[in-house]
Amino acid sequence: MIRFTQKIYESEEGNANVQWRGKISHVQSGDDQGFVEFDRAVDFMQEHLGNVTQATIEDKTEKEQEGLLSKSFDMLKKFKDQAPSFVMDTIKDPMGQVGNIQGQIKEQIKDVSEDLSQKLDVDNLRMASKSDYKEVLSMMKAMSKQIEKLTEKVDQMDNSKK
Repeated sequence: MIRFTQKIYESEEGNANVQWRGKISHVQSGDDQGFVEFDRAVDFMQEHLGNVTQATIEDKTEKEQEGLLSKSFDMLKKFKDQAPSFVMDTIKDPMGQVGNIQGQIKEQIKDVSEDLSQKLDVDNLRMASKSDYKEVLSMMKAMSKQIEKLTEKVDQMDNSKK
C-alpha cells in the first residue's frame, strides 16, 4: 500500500514549491518505510517481491526455479522501468490505474499458475468458516478410526502367520 502526501512550501526566493512524500507498507508483514524519492519505494517493493518469490520457489526443482525466477525478474524489470510513469498516471487518473493494476495482477497470476500447473480460481477463494473447520475435524476423526481398524487387521494377519 502506498500513500502520498504533499508538502507545499515557499522557497528562499518566495516561490511556491511542492514536495511529494510517501509511505509504503507491506501489508502482510507490517513493514513500512517513508520516502521522498520514489526510487526508495521501488527498492522496498522489489525487496518484498523478491522475498515472496524466494519463498515460492523453495520446494521446486532447479528447472522450475529457473523458469519462475526468470519470469519474476522480467516482472521486476518492467516494474522498475514503468514505476515513475505509473505514479504520474495514478495521480492524474487513480481509478483508471486500478483497472490496469488488476489486469496486470491477473496476468501474473495466470503466468505463475500455469508454470506451477495449478489453476487458481481467485474469484471463488474464501476464508474457511467454523463449519468448514468442524467438517475437516470430523473427517480427520473418521480417518483416524479407519486407520486404527486397519492397524488391528494388519496385526491380526501378522499374528496368524506366526
